[in-house]
Amino acid sequence: MKLDIYKIDGSKGSKKAELSDSIFGIEPNDVVLYEDVRRHLANRRQGTAKTKERSEVTGSTKKMYRQKGTGNARRGDIKSPLLRKGGTVFGPKPRDYGFKMNKKARQLARKSALSLKAQAEGLIVIEDFSFDEPKTSRVSDILTALEISEKKVLILTGETDAIVYKSARNIPNVSVLEGYKPNTYQIMNADVLLIQESAVEVLENSIEGKTEEAAA
Repeated sequence: MKLDIYKIDGSKGSKKAELSDSIFGIEPNDVVLYEDVRRHLANRRQGTAKTKERSEVTGSTKKMYRQKGTGNARRGDIKSPLLRKGGTVFGPKPRDYGFKMNKKARQLARKSALSLKAQAEGLIVIEDFSFDEPKTSRVSDILTALEISEKKVLILTGETDAIVYKSARNIPNVSVLEGYKPNTYQIMNADVLLIQESAVEVLENSIEGKTEEAAA
């Protein structure tokens, strides 16, 4: 798969980026994609919700009235779940909601997410850019030139670039990550992936599990 490499002024360059069909051109696996997004969201949950059960509620343990003959329910003490301020039945307890997926399944999910973006024309490859100092307007101008300023954008850089990160962090719905970092959720959560030219190889190597030495 080949994509045009755009310049920062929004025009198309003369070069094209070669994208691996084994990553950007597969048939998406919806089941694995769903499970990996669910895993990410589940691992983010704190799991600290807690309600008091009958034994934990403050109150007398004395039986409120005799068992039979009153016409009332045969409840016990004032901590009964049937009463206001009584204990909660089967309430939530602190727990870990997270679960794991094997490495091959996670890789397939990322490939599926990238392939979906490619099919939806949500991938844009741009020439490498950086600035001398953090400047939000510079990133804003690039997004405007590419006509994606109103969309949720994930910018992938070839290497850690604190200046680009600082330049984009105050723009709503714009995130910056190194090319090897985005997970399935972050890819799917963005409307457009803006990939720097040098980040294409970094992204592909991170998914295929290659080291920098092997890739060279």
